[in-house]
Amino acid sequence: MLSRCLCPRTKLALAAGLLLLIPGIALASQQGVIAMKNWKSMDLCAKEAQTAFPDFTPEANAKRDARMKQCLEGKNLPPRESLGR
Repeated sequence: MLSRCLCPRTKLALAAGLLLLIPGIALASQQGVIAMKNWKSMDLCAKEAQTAFPDFTPEANAKRDARMKQCLEGKNLPPRESLGR
């Protein structure tokens, strides 16, 4: 008889616990979506800079870095490490 009383209470407790976790899961998911969009935008900036200056001379590397920095700043994204190391 005691096990019958615990089973519905246990189910209720588990359901309540899951409901408390849902907002946290949704928030983490939203942050992940934002991060992915930012990474995609950063990759597009890198592709644009590489297309504009495809050579690997010191001059082209400097111009590519400047184009990359300008693009990232224009889209309000964090800076990347210099490509012309």
